[in-house]
Amino acid sequence: MTQSSLSFAAKYDRPVPRYTSYPTAPHFSDDVGEEVYRQWLSELNPAQPLSLYIHVPFCASMCWFCGCHTKIVARYEPVADYVDHLLREMDLLVEALPARMPVSHVHWGGGSPTMLQPQDWRRMATLIRGRFDLTDGAELAVELDPRTASKAYIEVLAAAGVSRVSIGVQDFAPQVQKAINRIQPYEMTATVVDWLRTAGIEAINMDLMYGLPHQTVETVLDQVDLAVSLAPQRIALFGYAHVPWMKSHQKMIDETVLPDVTERWAQFDVARTRLLELGYVAIGLDHFASPEDSLARGEVQRNFQGYTSDAAENLIGLGASAIGGLTQGYVQNQPAIGSYKTAIDEGHLPIVKGRALNAGDRERRRIINDLMCDLSVDLGADLPEYRMALDQLAPMVRDGLVQLVGSRVTITDAGRPFARVVASSFDAYLGTGRGRHSAPV
Repeated sequence: MTQSSLSFAAKYDRPVPRYTSYPTAPHFSDDVGEEVYRQWLSELNPAQPLSLYIHVPFCASMCWFCGCHTKIVARYEPVADYVDHLLREMDLLVEALPARMPVSHVHWGGGSPTMLQPQDWRRMATLIRGRFDLTDGAELAVELDPRTASKAYIEVLAAAGVSRVSIGVQDFAPQVQKAINRIQPYEMTATVVDWLRTAGIEAINMDLMYGLPHQTVETVLDQVDLAVSLAPQRIALFGYAHVPWMKSHQKMIDETVLPDVTERWAQFDVARTRLLELGYVAIGLDHFASPEDSLARGEVQRNFQGYTSDAAENLIGLGASAIGGLTQGYVQNQPAIGSYKTAIDEGHLPIVKGRALNAGDRERRRIINDLMCDLSVDLGADLPEYRMALDQLAPMVRDGLVQLVGSRVTITDAGRPFARVVASSFDAYLGTGRGRHSAPV
């Protein structure tokens, strides 16, 4: 790590969105509700495959670093009742679609889908196959918590057709795990990986984090080596976003043992270098894939699940707080589980807010997506339209983090960690609204 790299980390350390959508969620409003959403659904092309995101907002315990919409439950009854409503929402969705639709990708996220019992997995899988046509090679992906997974549970996933699993690891060091309230020894994760492969689920992702309490460069390198020893196809290397004003449980984390921006940069830098040395291919900002993985072959998109090879143009969100992205715009379901269930009981699609896209939004969304996924974008004939953005990027051009050749903007390898900062230059709404964001590195 060079001194110039450290100076860049300090120079460009400003809070910016993660750009899993554009415009971003703080700019959604109640101007878009159920009526608008139903209209958008009716206009979808029946021949174009959908992607489904299914949100399970429950966990057995709270990880203090978590930024998700989730609720801690000690009994299964609330989860079972939620699944009932989730399946009824799916029926309401199907009634609003113009025809029986193909589906190319299904992703269960949370919270923790590992909370679901086998009978509810079977119910969901049966309903999806009964209401939609899964395309050849459709991917069914599930986020998995090794602390609550069992061999029998994984066998149920395989029987339901799950083909990819994303395992939350964060860090293997006991001191770090204690500080974030997530005790998950390496041996536990290794056992779950073995169960997955025995069940025939070979596509395994792992989530690692840097910037957590008590992490050092040395411990981050150790966690990378341990993770790679389990041979995941993909590794997501996330920077911990400390946002206690949004997630009150993060106040349980001792801020005095969080690394500063220089240390965060050093942790990311050494982890990234080690992953490249071990043969992984860098994807976008913070993902790494084995060379044979579809992401490494260039099938990269970015949506609310982060980097994905899911190419569906329309993503339907199901469940409390779930966000969907359609050709016409974005919609979000009621975040509160009680309000979500009430809407379903009354026969409503539980939309609380959204955002319709205009032509300018679509073009800026294309630019930001290309920068986040491909690290390069051609502004074409609209170059004068983005003069202000290019002026903002001028310091990064001088620092060698960005190249501007004609109408093409390219993020250099040195600039890759600052992709969110580069993308933010093209965000016409940044600085307006109520959104507060996390550090870029």
